Amino acid sequence: MNINSIFQFFVPKDKKFFPFFEQATSNLILMATTLHEVVNLPVAERNDLFQKIEELEQIGEDIARQINLELSSNFITPFDREDIYSLSTAIDNIAGNIHGASNRMKLYQVDKITKSIRKLTEINLEACHQIDIAVRELRNLKKIKNITDACAKINKLENKSDTVYDKAVADLFENETDAKNIIKYKEVLSTLETAADKCKSAANVLESIAVKHS
Repeated sequence: MNINSIFQFFVPKDKKFFPFFEQATSNLILMATTLHEVVNLPVAERNDLFQKIEELEQIGEDIARQINLELSSNFITPFDREDIYSLSTAIDNIAGNIHGASNRMKLYQVDKITKSIRKLTEINLEACHQIDIAVRELRNLKKIKNITDACAKINKLENKSDTVYDKAVADLFENETDAKNIIKYKEVLSTLETAADKCKSAANVLESIAVKHS
C-alpha cells in the first residue's frame, strides 16, 4: 500500500464534493444532449431548448460556486485542493462553451445546421458522457483503469473534433460567399471545438488525480 492509499484510508468519507461533481457532470450531459437535440430540430422548435440550455448553464454555475465555497471552508478534502478547483473549473468551462454555442446559434440566427455542427455536438455529448464515467469512479479510486480509459476516449474525441473543425472551416471559406455567414458559422464551429478542448482539459485533471492515487 503506497502513502497515498494509507492517507486516503484515514480521510473521512466525503459527503459533499463527490455529489457536487456528479451533479455537475449530470448537468453537463443534459446541456450537451439538449444542444444535440437543437441541431436536429426545425428552426421553429428550437427556442424552448435554447431556454433550457440557459437554465442548465445557471445550474452548473451554482454547483461550481458551491464547490468553491466548500473548498474554502473545508481543511480536509478527498483529493488535492488544486485538483478539486481545476476539475470544477474545467467542467464549468465546458458548460460555458456549450451555452456559448447555443447562444450564438440563437442570436446569429443560424437557421441551416451543417453536418459539421451536428458532428461537433455529437462529439461533445460523447465526451461529456466519458467525463461523467470518470468522475463517478473518483469515490473510491480503486478502478483507476476506468478513469484512464475514459480519459483516453476523450482525447480521441478531441482529436476528432479538431479534424471536423478544420475541414468545416476550410469548406466554409471555399464555398460560402456571404461574409456574414462565414463569420457566424465560424463562431459557432469555434465555440463547439473549444468545448471539446475543455473536455480534454477535464480529462487531464482526472488523469492526474488517477495517477496520484494509483
